[in-house]
Amino acid sequence: MDVFDAIRGRRSIRSYRSDPIPDEDLRKILEAAIEAPSAGNLQPWVFIVVRDHATRRALAEAALGQYWMVEAPVIIAVCANMAVSSKIYGARGRNLYCIQDTAAAIENMLLAAYALGYGTCWVGAFYEEEVREVLRLPESLRPVALITLGKPAEHPVKPERKPLESVVHFEIYGSR
Repeated sequence: MDVFDAIRGRRSIRSYRSDPIPDEDLRKILEAAIEAPSAGNLQPWVFIVVRDHATRRALAEAALGQYWMVEAPVIIAVCANMAVSSKIYGARGRNLYCIQDTAAAIENMLLAAYALGYGTCWVGAFYEEEVREVLRLPESLRPVALITLGKPAEHPVKPERKPLESVVHFEIYGSR
């Protein structure tokens, strides 16, 4: 699949079929994630693959009761290892770079999943401490996103986008 087709075609999916995800496909999606760029090539990401129904339900509860998430046969918790990024970059690495790095890995994951025929949703609305508790995360790991993954049971329409001219400036802000 052409990367531009994947970018234009991918949608946030909130309804899934129960089909299991073969390990080889899951591996391809995770391998795409680790190909993302990262500050200093530190690769501060950690991925926790959750297939267990009870754990998926606990994550959905931690995600402000978004129980539709449980329909997805897999939830991937994407965490940033703040200790790795802060070693070289201090507070900026801890508070920004590790978040940017995991966001880049997430986007690769979403596009790879779409190219393989899967649906995903990037869930960022959750109580961090509850997710930390469910997944038994150490203090050095910050949960950044919960990615639902499975065969889509819906085909959402493309959401409207702002015109390019309304968000692009040249040289300095305000210069169109």
